[in-house]
Amino acid sequence: MKDLLSVIMLLGIYSLLSACFFVAMDAVDVAFTEAAVGAGISTLLMLVAITMTGREENPSRHKPALALIVVTITGSLLIYGTLDMPYFGLAQDPVHLHVAPRYVNDSMQEIGVPNIVTSVLASYRAFDTFGEVVVIFTAGMGVLALLSVVRRPKDIVIDSSKIDSFNKCMHEEHLILRIVAKMLIPFILLFALYVQFHGDYGPGGGFQAGVIFAAAIILYTMLFGMNTARRVINQSATQLFAAIGVLLYGSVGVISLLEGKNFLDYRVLSTDPLAGQHLGILLIELGVGITVTAVMVIIFFNFAGRGNDQQNKENSDS
Repeated sequence: MKDLLSVIMLLGIYSLLSACFFVAMDAVDVAFTEAAVGAGISTLLMLVAITMTGREENPSRHKPALALIVVTITGSLLIYGTLDMPYFGLAQDPVHLHVAPRYVNDSMQEIGVPNIVTSVLASYRAFDTFGEVVVIFTAGMGVLALLSVVRRPKDIVIDSSKIDSFNKCMHEEHLILRIVAKMLIPFILLFALYVQFHGDYGPGGGFQAGVIFAAAIILYTMLFGMNTARRVINQSATQLFAAIGVLLYGSVGVISLLEGKNFLDYRVLSTDPLAGQHLGILLIELGVGITVTAVMVIIFFNFAGRGNDQQNKENSDS
């Protein structure tokens, strides 16, 4: 157990160092994502997984031949698709000759946003970003469906000490952590809102803000217990917000179509084209932040709460 905890801490340190490298290369937006996902969400989820995992391995084995065949075929097709791609870092690549100069030289005049990364992701490539948001939403719903359908076999004995460790050891014994968390969580949430609404002018955006906001909620859950967190955070409302974020993003594109323009053409949102760009980017980034936050919370609550639900059911039956 100590070795696993050491590995998790080393992975978190590696993520923070990688974020520092990205900052040194002026990729601050990527550094935000690496720090929030790599050192934040991933570390918390690994800690929860270790807390809920027993010390003995299940001796049963299965041979998923069909899954192996599907993965092999899919991987082969992906590798085959990369053969026609230009060499990495080649100066004569189209992206370096045509695409990147267009973004760097014309984004301020066409979009009016100082952060070029936000201009690219939220305006030039808004349709691609919409696809990414839909993928995140689909992944969250898939995890929710799997964890709600799959049940533990009756012959498997749940280690209640592990569940008690997750529910009690941190939020009842470590008083210092609870006090520090009460002081830090409001500032984490405030910083997430800053990253969300300041992404047009500085590093940040909906993806980074959503992960930071979700990390604060997960930290609160780990320190104060699953039952307390469920009384504060309504699960049905969280699932609804996951869909609202995607619908908000897509609705901006539908409005553009109804006005006779291209999908996600923000200029129809205002008489001033630049003002329309600002408003459209603000709305779709808000949709991204809402969906990312909701999906991260859904995954964590359904994953970490399975053992707790099973234990509550056994207690009620007894």
